[in-house]
Amino acid sequence: MPGFLKAIGCLLRRDLTVALRRSTDVLTPLVFFIIVVSLFPLGLGPEPAVLRTIAPGVIWVAALLATMLSLNRLFANDHADGTLEQMALSPHPLTILVLTKVAAHWMLTGLPLVLISPLLAVQMNLPESAMGTLILSLLLGTPVLSLLGAVGAALTLGLRGGGVLVSLLVLPLYTPVLIFGAGAVAGVIAGIDIEAHFSLLAAFLALALTLAPWAAAAALRVSLD
Repeated sequence: MPGFLKAIGCLLRRDLTVALRRSTDVLTPLVFFIIVVSLFPLGLGPEPAVLRTIAPGVIWVAALLATMLSLNRLFANDHADGTLEQMALSPHPLTILVLTKVAAHWMLTGLPLVLISPLLAVQMNLPESAMGTLILSLLLGTPVLSLLGAVGAALTLGLRGGGVLVSLLVLPLYTPVLIFGAGAVAGVIAGIDIEAHFSLLAAFLALALTLAPWAAAAALRVSLD
């Protein structure tokens, strides 16, 4: 067990270190997120009521698209330098190692989106009462996006045009998370009960944590054969 935990810690630290050395890998999704959300007030005008109405959907769609930008690199670099083969041959479960890589991906992509979202929500005239709901919905939903994206990235590993294929595979799976994530924020603005939205987001997260690492590990083994 100590060796297993050490392996997880080393893999997490390695992924974070390598990504931070390639600053563009970290900054590109964040800058894309900021630009997409910022374009809507410019295009639609500064009308507060309009911006408040569309704010939940715009922020969530932008977060979804920003997450997808980095999915193609989730396993590609490790596949190119042989790290994935070593992971598959290691005595540790590949499922847990995949989950560790997904955690690193979320810390580098999803977490910055969550932290910057309140500033963009102010730009979209989102009420203060909905800020907490927005942050909590993103905290529950963005890990699901990374987990489902890992399955798509593993299935398309090594294929030409894999980035486009990943988008086609994961977008239908992202739809329920988008609906209930944006719906929770919109519900607060409308003054309706949002407990069901958070319950479903939590259920999606639990289901993704259970099944997605196993599915991604199985897809990686097929890609490596």
